[in-house]
Amino acid sequence: MITNSPASSTFTPSCWRRALSFLLVFAAVVAVVGAIASSRQVAIAGPGGGAGPSQSNKIAPWVTEHTTNGQQAEFFVVLTDQADLSVAAALQTKAEKGRYVYSALLNKAQTTQGSILQWLRERGLEYRSFYIVNAILVKGRREAAEALAARTEVARIEGNPHIQNHFPQPEAVDETPPHLQRPATIEPGINYTHAPQVWALGFTGQNIVVASADTGVRWTHDALKPHYRGWDGQNADHDYNWHDSIHDSVGNPCGNDSPFPCDDLGHGSHTTGTMIGDDGTGNQIGMAPGAKWIGCRNMASNAGTPARYIECMQWFLAPTRIGGGDPDPTMAPDITNNSWECPDTEGCSANTLQAAVEAQAAAGIMMLSAAQNSGPSCSTVQNPPGIYDATYTAGALNTGTDTIASFSSRGPVTADGSNRIKPDICAPGTGTRSSYNTSDNAYASLSGTSMATPHVAGAMALLWSAIPSLQHQLTDSRDALNNSAVHIDSTLCGDAGPPNNVYGWGRVDIFAAVGGTPTPTATPTATATPTASPTATASATATPRPTPTPRSGPSPRPRPTPLPRP
Repeated sequence: MITNSPASSTFTPSCWRRALSFLLVFAAVVAVVGAIASSRQVAIAGPGGGAGPSQSNKIAPWVTEHTTNGQQAEFFVVLTDQADLSVAAALQTKAEKGRYVYSALLNKAQTTQGSILQWLRERGLEYRSFYIVNAILVKGRREAAEALAARTEVARIEGNPHIQNHFPQPEAVDETPPHLQRPATIEPGINYTHAPQVWALGFTGQNIVVASADTGVRWTHDALKPHYRGWDGQNADHDYNWHDSIHDSVGNPCGNDSPFPCDDLGHGSHTTGTMIGDDGTGNQIGMAPGAKWIGCRNMASNAGTPARYIECMQWFLAPTRIGGGDPDPTMAPDITNNSWECPDTEGCSANTLQAAVEAQAAAGIMMLSAAQNSGPSCSTVQNPPGIYDATYTAGALNTGTDTIASFSSRGPVTADGSNRIKPDICAPGTGTRSSYNTSDNAYASLSGTSMATPHVAGAMALLWSAIPSLQHQLTDSRDALNNSAVHIDSTLCGDAGPPNNVYGWGRVDIFAAVGGTPTPTATPTATATPTASPTATASATATPRPTPTPRSGPSPRPRPTPLPRP
């Protein structure tokens, strides 16, 4: 018996026996509780044996939803430790930038992913390692996601949803007979951006490589084959020129892992044609017919996934042989054209693809993205990759006018909280005639921001062909196009600008950008809305970039030396 008085604190033998019994019972209880806690800790321990509380806040809602009731889902394990690519900004050439970025990313992945990969192998889980983002694609159940999220080296768990891109249907498909007279005029969108005036100076995109990230490309098309980097006029070599990120589609006309360029929908052949197409007999459909193209299929028909998108961006960073192997950053394209999106409504988040996009930019690759086709409301540029600062985002004009197409998405970007002005620039995007996938001499007319984007990609190829000192200097190159654009005022979604959230810096004028006489600022006029279905795309990201100063005349920049017209 214990009293409150020190003077009476005497224990009898029976008191000692009761106290000892109490201590033994207490010790047993502590041991049981400790064993339970230990078993729980082991159950959620992540790779490498570390332990910690379950980090459910790291797991994207899509992953939680798709791993209920024991279901398996594909998800990305994104590591906290990402490569620092800032040194690349000081490097001058594409080769230097590309080698540095590739090595930095690959080394970071190889030195940080080991314990997680071992943990996955021990449990027999399917996985695929990436380096353009330090991440691992895993197929597993909720327990695996929670165990991985509990690790301190894991930043977050992102889903890998199937994305349904809503592409336009062709307004008309023209299978040009080989013996009938073919068109003898340049397409209106090409004319309206003043590309032919640049051709007259001798610059057609020579020495520039553009890349298609799309539904694939019909490489044998009359307007595309002569411009394919893998074709020397007699033989085809698809190593380093083509990659297929579709590995698990069912019933796709191109199959899976196609060893040569193939287009399962027509969209990719169309956008590639607007960049570089010319069959040499009158079908002048492309902005930069002197450039070469390569391609990566990142959608099965219209279905993409973050993994497919990232795989193509990683391949562009260091193209490989067919089937993989021997990656070579010196074979990377100069410019990529992108007309796809990754909406949060289908499971993407604003930062799902940001690191991959910024890695391409660090390597000096100019990434063009469509602004999406969710207009005319404001803040409809809302999905990756079009929302990112590192992407050069194109809106669509009604072709032949300086009025915005009704479907063209507008800014400001609110998906990532940046309020960034988007699009960056506009180009013709309605009734665009270009190559199609149904035959080697098929052409179709489509409308969408997907049609505007390759006009800008081709314009950038012409700029870099004419002024080599701008090549891979992304900020200076964007400024050159922005400052020479036909500025179009609009207060519909904010300040009139330029730039503004409807037209960006205005309509691209490539002749003015290379030193020709700029077209004066335009005033929008009412134009009928096209009836064609538009194409999908969009995006989101980090700190806004410095905006260029509006110009009244051509801003000082390197001027091209005219070449003899080829």
